[in-house]
Amino acid sequence: MKKKAVKIMADSKEKKNQKLIKALIQTKAEIDKAEREKSAADKRTQQIKSSRTYKSAGPLKKLGKKNAVDNEIRILEEELKTTRKELLETKEALQLAKLDSTSMNSIKIQKSVREMKNDANLIDYIEKAVKQKNRHDENYNQALTYAGRLFMNEQDDYKSAIYSTLLPGLKIEDIPEFMMREALTDNMQLKDAASFRASLNMRIRTYQLNGAPPEYFLDDKQTAYEFMDRLKIRRPWTEGRTYRAEAFPFEVSTVIKPADGAGARGVYLIHGFNDIIDLKRARKLSSTEELVKSMKQDLESGWVVQNDWMAEELILEDKENKTPGSDIKFYCFYGKVGLILEINRYPELKYCWWTADGRRVHTGKYDNEPFNGEGVTKEEIEMAAKISEEIPAPFIRIDFLRSEDGLIFGEFTPKPGNYDDFDVETDQWMGDYFLEAEGRLTYDLINHKTFGTYMDLSQR
Repeated sequence: MKKKAVKIMADSKEKKNQKLIKALIQTKAEIDKAEREKSAADKRTQQIKSSRTYKSAGPLKKLGKKNAVDNEIRILEEELKTTRKELLETKEALQLAKLDSTSMNSIKIQKSVREMKNDANLIDYIEKAVKQKNRHDENYNQALTYAGRLFMNEQDDYKSAIYSTLLPGLKIEDIPEFMMREALTDNMQLKDAASFRASLNMRIRTYQLNGAPPEYFLDDKQTAYEFMDRLKIRRPWTEGRTYRAEAFPFEVSTVIKPADGAGARGVYLIHGFNDIIDLKRARKLSSTEELVKSMKQDLESGWVVQNDWMAEELILEDKENKTPGSDIKFYCFYGKVGLILEINRYPELKYCWWTADGRRVHTGKYDNEPFNGEGVTKEEIEMAAKISEEIPAPFIRIDFLRSEDGLIFGEFTPKPGNYDDFDVETDQWMGDYFLEAEGRLTYDLINHKTFGTYMDLSQR
């Protein structure tokens, strides 16, 4: 009872905080709007005062019946206020109605939402849009569910055809029990129900409820390096300590990167003190002074959160031409590789996706910058799969750099950035990979697999 009371109090406090935050956002939006309107009014006033008509009016501007004019102004202001309110309500209703239009696309939707923000009405718009979406989803779910019920007592092939047609329109949590009952037979497949995005979302919810899942333990670079050392997997040498940007002891043939970072933000390749590559911006720097300045810009822009930097061995794919090592990222599902991302970052950023059986594929992510990559070998895929089998988690991405003499470990990534960008087809089959991995992991845990290397590190 005491825990329940504490939870109720915490929930109540959270709701109050949310209400306060919304009020602050709304206040800021109204201030921003007022400042824009004032700026526009000041500009218009200046234009009027600069006009020939205004200047030629001269003394006439002071004539007229003051009381009558003041009264007329008040009436007009009230009429204007009412008109503005009606216009705003109409505009808001129109913006919400646009979401149901089949002619809308992402660009039009973004423009519509941005207009609501500029009008200081985004909070109200969000709340109404959420209610509208929930109401529409409920209506569609009820319609589709009832359509399925009409075929509950039909012959199996009829039911299978109807249920399979209904499934793409239902999220996994929306599928009614009578349809799921059929999934326990051979009459219906749930191919459309799995989702990589949903699986990772639920993994993060697990994080909130129970603390960090096992894979997050390896998100720390030094821990990851020690783990790979024990597995005898090659990784870059590192100095083992960190520095502030202004006090960094730069050395040739090193990589400078944030101690807690991801991707290419804040990553610099030092070929020489007058030959430095800013990897994220794909530009050359000609001195360590420029480098420090750029690192500080990374901090000021928020690209890098903390002024805490480390040095690593510079990995080159071609030393003679100073070609940086390509990124090779394995999407691993407890003993299996599902997808491989190959990235060339310099001099031009390019991406290439591969399946574990060597096919180039489009995934809906980074499809605007594809290139014909080099791919990976069967042995490299097997190595990544074997490493993932040493980690008690259904999914983790294992990142490497391509060197002249093979792959060199970079880092573990438990939550890849923008994993919601995959297209529906990719999201679904990777969702199946995730669920299959959970099944294999559960089986191994039941059969007392010890995960010795992982447990030795995690229980220190």
